[in-house]
Amino acid sequence: MGYERLEKSLTDTIKEEQAKLGFRKEAIRLYYPLSSLNHFFDVQEREEQMLHRLQHLPETWQEKLGDVGVTAKKERFCFYIPEQGSVYVHEHEKPDEFIRELVELVGRHGCTMQEIRELFCKHSSHVECQKIENGEFDWMFRFAEDEEDPYYYCFKDEGIHIIYHRFLPEDYREFGV
Repeated sequence: MGYERLEKSLTDTIKEEQAKLGFRKEAIRLYYPLSSLNHFFDVQEREEQMLHRLQHLPETWQEKLGDVGVTAKKERFCFYIPEQGSVYVHEHEKPDEFIRELVELVGRHGCTMQEIRELFCKHSSHVECQKIENGEFDWMFRFAEDEEDPYYYCFKDEGIHIIYHRFLPEDYREFGV
């Protein structure tokens, strides 16, 4: 189960990057903290143990994403995904219309939290939203009953624009909001 969750996270992140920057046939580097990787596999491993685990990626990854490389430094893991991976995601993965619309919305001057809420509600009748008062973020939105999009989206209004970060459920809980 852990490798499947990690693969989904990697491909979701590639789709998000392609929504933000457009598709380019290029190698991609994605970074994950050790704590997130431990959540994927439901373990509590140290850096060396996790790196060993990730040196044995499923063969199906190579068919889709190419020869994925993994390195680690100070509990921060880098996944090197060759050009084949960005092409595969672009050509074979179902586009994430919600992410495309969200990226477009927050990239627009004058975007409001109400518009973000409306976008979430447009995509699901089961949206959870929560005011956050920790100084880092203002609001959290998530699709409460969507296994395809399990993420917690946290937003911060910085005055001239709104930024967001997408957390895995376990990472959000660990974040302590």
